[in-house]
Amino acid sequence: MQLKLSLLLFFVSIITLSAQTDEDLVEKARRIHDKVITIDTHNDINVKNFTEETNYTSNLETQVNLPKMEEGGLDVTWLIVYTGQDELTEEGYANAYENAIQKFEAIHRLTEEYAPEQIGLATTSKEVRKLVSEGKKVAMIGVENAYPVGEDLERIEEFYNRGARYMSLSHNGHSQFCDSNTGEEDNVWLHNGLSELGKKAVVEMNRLGMMIDVSHPSKESIKQMFELSKAPLIASHSSARGLCDHSRNLDDELLELFKKHGGVVQTVAFSAYVNTEKAEAMREAMNEVYMKRATEKGYEVLSDEEVEALEDDAREAYYEKFRKIREEAKPEIEKLRNENKFVNVSDFVDHIDYMVEKIGIDHVGISSDFDGGGGIAGWDDASESLNVTIELVRRGYSEKEIAKLWGENLLRVLDEVEAVAMEMQKS
Repeated sequence: MQLKLSLLLFFVSIITLSAQTDEDLVEKARRIHDKVITIDTHNDINVKNFTEETNYTSNLETQVNLPKMEEGGLDVTWLIVYTGQDELTEEGYANAYENAIQKFEAIHRLTEEYAPEQIGLATTSKEVRKLVSEGKKVAMIGVENAYPVGEDLERIEEFYNRGARYMSLSHNGHSQFCDSNTGEEDNVWLHNGLSELGKKAVVEMNRLGMMIDVSHPSKESIKQMFELSKAPLIASHSSARGLCDHSRNLDDELLELFKKHGGVVQTVAFSAYVNTEKAEAMREAMNEVYMKRATEKGYEVLSDEEVEALEDDAREAYYEKFRKIREEAKPEIEKLRNENKFVNVSDFVDHIDYMVEKIGIDHVGISSDFDGGGGIAGWDDASESLNVTIELVRRGYSEKEIAKLWGENLLRVLDEVEAVAMEMQKS
């Protein structure tokens, strides 16, 4: 009897110790999370959420807004001026330019008119640190797809003056500047890397101090950018192809170029780029729920390819409807989380581990692609950002290392790109 009692007390003590350990870990993570600057380098926007009546001061159904950033301790959001790829014509360029300007103006309205006391626009690391020290959230601007530039390279400087501090030269589809990763689908290429205009764009971005984002261009395009650029490059939202064989991810050869040239890869919490097999299983289970909800509301659920083929306004309207369905279906999706192996924060941090081992802690960062398809179990909106830090602490990353991953690496690259620009402008 005494032996049984002793064993019982032993197991109770083990369980108690485990619970205390978990509590200590979370508390440690919270302290670190509150101390470091947390930066998410890719969040899409819809201009309809940047009006006087409807904007990010409210807890909208968007994955990113000020209340969610506050709840999750996310300091900096890179808001994206995104334009889908269309025909390489003057009309196409004109329409794309108009779309881009609307998004630039929307971001400025948020930071200058609607919530200047809550969030400010930063264009340098110094401005980021100043705003954070004042207790404000920070917006930065990235341009996803240089298609709106058309063939007028002076627009790159216009976008820079409007606050853009990174830009990708293509998206899904070959642009006038370079080939896209989507060429892998049919092995059809337009430029076999960079076009002559694309080469000039790289030089101009270096001259201005705008980071070059390689998350969507083809492998050959990226290699040529590394050869040509005098400044380090970034991948604003990509993961490791060694763990997930998707054309949007970077293989080991490209990762080594980031190490060699001093750039940074912002690991992305996009389920299909983290673990395609688990993502497909998750998608099927979730689609059944969404399909049922959509049918009840008279909505049509489209495939990814069909969504990409939509005009910008139609795509944004579709995403808005989808977000509403997604919000309403949360209780059902939560049940699925307990029944299916969803892509989660642990899977996401596996990619961070992989790239840190391959190219070092100084060349890896964090991004979500929220409101553009991103989100995983445990980090499905900005309010859950702490969970990433908890997992990093669980795996033994130090406060200094976590600070680098969450933002210091990205700010270092921004500083280095600016330094290159200053030297080029002098000469």
